[in-house]
Amino acid sequence: MTDKTVLIVYAHQSPKSFNCAAKDAAVKTLTDQGCKVLVSDLYAMKFRAVATADDVKGKLKNPEHFLYNEETGLACKEGRLSDDIKEEHRKVEQADLIIFQFPLYWFSVPAIMKGWIDRVMTQGFAYSLQNLYDNGMFKNKKAMLSFTTGGMESMYLPDGLNGDINVALWPLQNGVLRFCGFQVLAPQIFWSPAHTPADARVALLEAWKTRLQGLLNEKPLSFAPTELFELNFQAGFRLRADVKEEFASKPYGLTTAHHLGKPLPPNNQTKAE
Repeated sequence: MTDKTVLIVYAHQSPKSFNCAAKDAAVKTLTDQGCKVLVSDLYAMKFRAVATADDVKGKLKNPEHFLYNEETGLACKEGRLSDDIKEEHRKVEQADLIIFQFPLYWFSVPAIMKGWIDRVMTQGFAYSLQNLYDNGMFKNKKAMLSFTTGGMESMYLPDGLNGDINVALWPLQNGVLRFCGFQVLAPQIFWSPAHTPADARVALLEAWKTRLQGLLNEKPLSFAPTELFELNFQAGFRLRADVKEEFASKPYGLTTAHHLGKPLPPNNQTKAE
C-alpha cells in the first residue's frame, strides 16, 4: 500500500454521520499504511452538480444545439474545462484507487455525487468510443462503492422487500465504474447504521478498518469480458453465439444483467469469485 494514492469522493452533509466516520476511518487507516489520501468532500466544496455550458471556457462549437458530451470532450482536449473539473481530473489521475463514500439515496448516489460523475467523468478523459470496459481509460485503476442503507440487509435479499441489492448495484458498478475501465472491488455495505446499536456500529467500523489494510490486494468483481461480444454495429454488440451456447446448459446467467433468461448468478455484484 505504500506509495499508493487513494481518492475518497465523499457525499454527506453532516460531520456527525456514520458516513463521515467511515470516511475518517479510511483516511486514517490508509494514511497509516503509507498511502497518500485525497478527499473530495462534495458538500463542503459546494460542488456544482449540474452539467451545463458553464463547464466550458471559451466559445462553444455549436451554441445553437448544446451537446454536453461533445462540447466538454472538445474542451477537455483543448484545456478549456472549468477549474473545478480540472482539479477533480488531477485527483483522479493521481489515484490508484477511488472510494465513493455515500448514503444510498433512492437506490443510487446522492445528486451531488451523481453530478460529480456527470461532470468529472468527461468524454475523452474517462472514456471514449474506443476505450470502454476492458479497454477503458482507467483499466489500471481500482474503484469501489462504500455506502450506508436505510433498510436492514434482509430487505435487500432476492426475496426481500427492496429486491436484490446486486440488481441495484449494476448501473453504478458496471454502467459507471467498469464502463470507464476500473477494476471494481466488492462494495462495502453498512446495513442500516441509523437503526443499529452503538456497539454494533463500532464493530462495523472496525471491520472496515481491517478490510482497508488489504484493500488494494483484493480480487475485483467479475464482469463479462468484452471479447465475449460481437463488437460491431452489424452484430449489434451482442454476446457471441458460441458463448450463448456454452451457457445454455449452465444453471445461472453470465452476470447480473447478462442473465440470458436464467437465474442471476448469486452475489455477482457484491462478492469477488
